[in-house]
Amino acid sequence: MSSDLHRSDLQKSDPARSDLTDDAILGGRLKVLQPRTGHRVGHDAILLAAATPAESGDHAVDLGAGVGAAGLALAVRVDGVTVKLVEIDSGLVALAHDNAARNGLAGRVSAIACDVAALARFQAEWKRSVDHVLMNPPFNDPTRQYVSPDPRRRNAHAAPRETLNAWVAAAGELLRDGADLTLIYRADGLGDVLTALATGFGAIAVLPIYPKPNASAIRVLVRAIKASRAPMSVTPGLLLNGDDGRPTPEAEAVLRRAASLLFAAD
Repeated sequence: MSSDLHRSDLQKSDPARSDLTDDAILGGRLKVLQPRTGHRVGHDAILLAAATPAESGDHAVDLGAGVGAAGLALAVRVDGVTVKLVEIDSGLVALAHDNAARNGLAGRVSAIACDVAALARFQAEWKRSVDHVLMNPPFNDPTRQYVSPDPRRRNAHAAPRETLNAWVAAAGELLRDGADLTLIYRADGLGDVLTALATGFGAIAVLPIYPKPNASAIRVLVRAIKASRAPMSVTPGLLLNGDDGRPTPEAEAVLRRAASLLFAAD
């Protein structure tokens, strides 16, 4: 069934939800309801999930989860992992709950409405016990870059530079020693990421994402280990498209077949 048919059926069955689309990702392995306008699920969420090194029985937290795409993609890839989705927008949290249920993941994936910077009230349960934190923080500086007039898109994409520090600090409070934080960010913002990770994290690994051959990286995936003193490394990157404009086999495996995206140390 095509995406257009999904959307048509959704509108007929629930007219109040005509502002949503029903989209298949990961080659149809995962279906997500999401707002028709504003921030939309893209490659970043799937790359983030693919780079998170979870195993069955692990506990992961997805910060700034939106409708849950990254955390749900992780749960699809790793059977037995449990995921908490943290999102400030209560409407998106409701969609994340729906998306977990409709994909048969409600037993392992749950969502809460909370500002990432205010997670302290939940830390009695989570503090220093989490195995993995994954996050796609807002990475456009509203003082230097274009900010969308759409409030949801603006909240997902733009925030003051100190927001990244607050999110990394929140991740540090959640993770046990030796556990990992994985994030995706603008490639030209890597310096800000390294600064944010300078306190409390080590073994930082950077995996660049290239849109096509001979082009500069557009994103970086960064993994860091809490309380590690190991040195930083830069791993071979992922090329999304070849010279012919078609997705590379490596990108297809990650984006459509739910393959893991490995760092050099994996």
